Amino acid sequence: MNPDPLLSSEKKVNASDIPDPADLINSSDPDLYIDRDFSWLYFNNRVMEEAMDESNPLLERIRFLSIFASNLDEYFMVRIPAVNRSILEDSMNPGPENRTYLEMQKIYAELPIMLEQAENCWSHILMPELKKQNIHILEYSELEEFQIEYLNKYFKKNIFPQLTPLAYDSSHPFPYITNQSVNLAVILSDTAYGRIFVRIKIPSGIKRLVPVPSKEDLKSGKVEENMAAGKSGEFNFVWVDDVIIANLDLVFPGQVIQEAHAFRITRDGDLGLDDDGDFNLMKSIEKKSGAKYFGSPLRLEINDGMSDYVLKILMENLKLRSTQVEALESPVGLVSISELCDIDRADLKYVPFSPKKKEYLDLKPAKKGNIFSKIKKKDVLIYRPYDSFESLIDFVQAASIDPDVIAIKMTLYRVDKKSKLIQYLKEAADNGKQVVVLIELKARFDEENNVAKAKELEHSNIHVVYGVPNLKTHAKICMVLRREDEELIPYVHMSTGNYNAATARVYTDFEYFTADPEIGQDVVDLFNALTGYSRKLNYGKLLVAPRTMRNELISKIRREVESHKLNGNGYMLFKLNSLVDPECIAELYKASVEGVKIDLQIRGISCIRPQIPGYSDNIHVTSIVGRFLEHTRAYYFYNNGNEELYLGSADLMQRNLDRRVEILFPVNADYLRKIKDIILDTHLRDNVKLRIGLPDGSFKKAVRPEQEEPLDSQIWMTENQDKWD
Repeated sequence: MNPDPLLSSEKKVNASDIPDPADLINSSDPDLYIDRDFSWLYFNNRVMEEAMDESNPLLERIRFLSIFASNLDEYFMVRIPAVNRSILEDSMNPGPENRTYLEMQKIYAELPIMLEQAENCWSHILMPELKKQNIHILEYSELEEFQIEYLNKYFKKNIFPQLTPLAYDSSHPFPYITNQSVNLAVILSDTAYGRIFVRIKIPSGIKRLVPVPSKEDLKSGKVEENMAAGKSGEFNFVWVDDVIIANLDLVFPGQVIQEAHAFRITRDGDLGLDDDGDFNLMKSIEKKSGAKYFGSPLRLEINDGMSDYVLKILMENLKLRSTQVEALESPVGLVSISELCDIDRADLKYVPFSPKKKEYLDLKPAKKGNIFSKIKKKDVLIYRPYDSFESLIDFVQAASIDPDVIAIKMTLYRVDKKSKLIQYLKEAADNGKQVVVLIELKARFDEENNVAKAKELEHSNIHVVYGVPNLKTHAKICMVLRREDEELIPYVHMSTGNYNAATARVYTDFEYFTADPEIGQDVVDLFNALTGYSRKLNYGKLLVAPRTMRNELISKIRREVESHKLNGNGYMLFKLNSLVDPECIAELYKASVEGVKIDLQIRGISCIRPQIPGYSDNIHVTSIVGRFLEHTRAYYFYNNGNEELYLGSADLMQRNLDRRVEILFPVNADYLRKIKDIILDTHLRDNVKLRIGLPDGSFKKAVRPEQEEPLDSQIWMTENQDKWD
């Protein structure tokens, strides 16, 4: 990296030297910000480090490498198109004066390095380790005759009927290649027509890794059961791509197969949705999402044995440049190696862990009002995945049958396909409750599932709203209105994460139940704004985006600065997924210059530059990537002892603060102490998974002093689930 003027120890900066936040919004000054796309690459490198870390169980290392590959897919689908658009917006002449163009060049230079690291990790590190554990990914040439015979039968029974070869020639157009599908490019030598290109899509319902039996597995009639249980003491697999290639003579009888190669493309994932109303939005998503949508190809993965002839056909028809082609030694679509994690080898996985059901709320729903009286008595904190998601399900189920409940209102951003919440909302409607669900159709990559859920809810006489025009509704709120003594009492559940039982097992998130009347009134007002045309701007306790959240957070940061000037004890601690917003970053710089101590624990993208002399000496950035995905958002302000802690759905990004409906909610004093002292501080003291942010945007692993005991904060949480009750 070039010498950095901000790192000079001679450079002294006063708060007044930093430009006003308004001047930084469109700033191209690289001295103040880490490029967000490079920051994302640094984050994915941290995921790769977990795949390389020998202290992690082997199959969990496989999972981390699969996550790395999945993250890279999303990067190509989401970020690369955004950067390409920025290049066009910045300048029609991509040259030295176009910073976005230069950043794009750096990214394209960095991506091959990351891919090489991933290939090396798989082929030269993890594969040998798998072999040591009698887990083998075999080449076809390594198979014995009885194994080939088994696979031939498997192909005829399970694969062959699903294949649809599509030829490309003067009378057949080049076939559509769906996003992230694995395909075979086959060249036939036909006596009448010469060389013919045929594409075969590997059906999505077929696993990429096909189990291969040993002789021991064949000794009984339960071959599949024996293989799944590893009765022979080993697990053998071949790639389904190779199985199909080995049986192409059955697909093309009478033809000569010259060559066959696997390939995979990644397409632009931006649906370009129109926000001009619920009906049009629904139709637009149904038309554009999933297999019906073909964004521009951005990336082509091939195996490194593909001939120039085949590659030319693919590149010309997909309109790709050579820089968009990745020739791999490893299999295309490395994300598929996650299938290995299903192997029955507990010794190669994390120690099993069961979320704890919150005893305080573990009440029989049939007992009238019981769960609500408990929440009315005191607020309740849930910390997933260490606490169970079942408490929310019980809450909604209790509301669905309680005769005193008159309404349930809820937002849904991402929901599991077999959601119990959906079931109980439908039962509530059947029981005469008013049920209103705002379901966000534009939740990226969940568009089809959300459309299906919206239709399912509508068919059950539930009032469904499809979000707010021009905004995404990202806030996670569930409100139950209950009639008590001639009064309507709102019971509110708020969360930092989605109402999704599947991700609740692997994402860390806070949930909060409360009957606080001020919060209840805020939520009533917010739902009126979401479902109608209320233009409510001011809320009592909630911080709400896009209206006021940024200004209120900045006000609290400035309050901390003023308090520090008077008392010398200014401190803030933010734990979040991403920090990108220039205005908030500028305010944090100013607070640092004034001497306020700032801890930022950021799992993913971080555009702030810590530890720059004069600017950010007092800003410490850390990150944790571990067994669970850190997903909580928490904002703590010391405020001269009058502490405040806000939890919620919002990261400090322009999209969250300007283009989404988000909430941050305060917690009461008792939970503030527990969250701050027990949870957040423990994460800061982690000396096993903690990475420390450097001024250039990269991270280094925390060095544990010899006298300190190892502390993996996530493991500690699994062992101390009662500490925050």
